Amino acid sequence: SGPAAGTARDMDGAGITVKLILIGDSAVGKSSLLLRFAEGSFEPSLKPTICVDFKVKKMVVDGHTVQLAIWDTAGQERFRSLNPSYYRGTQGIVLVYDVTRKDTFTGLENWLNELEIYTTKSNTVKMLVGNKTDKPDREVERREGLQFAKKRSLLFIETSAKTEEGVQHAFEELVIKILQTPNLLDKSTKKEGVQLKESTQQGKSLCAAYCPLS
Repeated sequence: SGPAAGTARDMDGAGITVKLILIGDSAVGKSSLLLRFAEGSFEPSLKPTICVDFKVKKMVVDGHTVQLAIWDTAGQERFRSLNPSYYRGTQGIVLVYDVTRKDTFTGLENWLNELEIYTTKSNTVKMLVGNKTDKPDREVERREGLQFAKKRSLLFIETSAKTEEGVQHAFEELVIKILQTPNLLDKSTKKEGVQLKESTQQGKSLCAAYCPLS
């Protein structure tokens, strides 16, 4: 098993561990969503993610303590070939577009095609997120996102990483659906996967350790 292998298991009484991955075009706000959710902050000038970043976040959902291992991937085409291994063992996919950039919405089909190829679990829960609703120059209406999600059996929500609107709810709804999905949290895989060490890895990029940058 490689560094990106995910697992769902009890960890020293900490509860269930769930692996999520954020995907979507570059500059749609994936890293901002993760920073807002995991650390409650917003930085208007985040640098583009190179390869992949990783954060751990604990939350209580429906009485269950859930530890989320969240992988934030680069949206740039030149790093796309690095992403497939990070899909392995994923229980939840967050597919993000920018409501002010139509091209990031029309490109969603390509991401879904990639998911079909690389995801290892057929019942992986997928959520479509339209981000940057705080901006006035909207190019994708909410109804368009909702129609797209319904057609492809995706959860759907609009968010603003800047104002925090919808961010917590998005992750909660995704985790609830994962917990309700039979066989998705397969305890037989508990010996696989990344070892989560919050004190040493939370908030740190794993690029230097696992991703060639050339």
